[in-house]
Amino acid sequence: MSKKDKTNDIEKEQLDAVQSETVEVEEQVVEEQTVEEKLQSELKQEKDKFLRLFAEFENYKRRTSKERIELFSTASEDVIKTLLPVLDDFERALSHIDEDKESEALRKGVLLIYNKLVSTLEQKGLKVVAVEKGDLFNADNHEAITQIPAPTDDLKGKIIDVIEKGYKLGEKVIRFPKVVIGQ
Repeated sequence: MSKKDKTNDIEKEQLDAVQSETVEVEEQVVEEQTVEEKLQSELKQEKDKFLRLFAEFENYKRRTSKERIELFSTASEDVIKTLLPVLDDFERALSHIDEDKESEALRKGVLLIYNKLVSTLEQKGLKVVAVEKGDLFNADNHEAITQIPAPTDDLKGKIIDVIEKGYKLGEKVIRFPKVVIGQ
């Protein structure tokens, strides 16, 4: 072999080595890009998971705080329901004492106790459901005890008499008013 052939062979080998190095570098760049892309996609997935988890936790906090407020507002419901018949008895007693003019001192004492009971229950959130004679009957808001023939045509389907008052605790009706309606 001549010197030219040897130098050509050396040049070829060097050229092949350079080409193989550039191919290896390009492959590494491609691999690095794919690794970088993989990491970016994983980061996006983790961010999405985090945001979803955070939103779910916020909804949980909102729901539990709403349930807690609801629980506190209606916690005394059972006690107040048991006191409603006592309140009705006071009202009946006051209506009978009003008829008797001789027991003025008794009436004042019973009225004082009645007013104290009513004010205490109102402080706890109890409200009377407003029902008037002549109001239109609504099955969602009233409890019909009986129907009687209407004294006039304009009272048909309307409330003729209120037998028992209805009460709300906050916004929840704990006892519907018992009414008589015209037929």
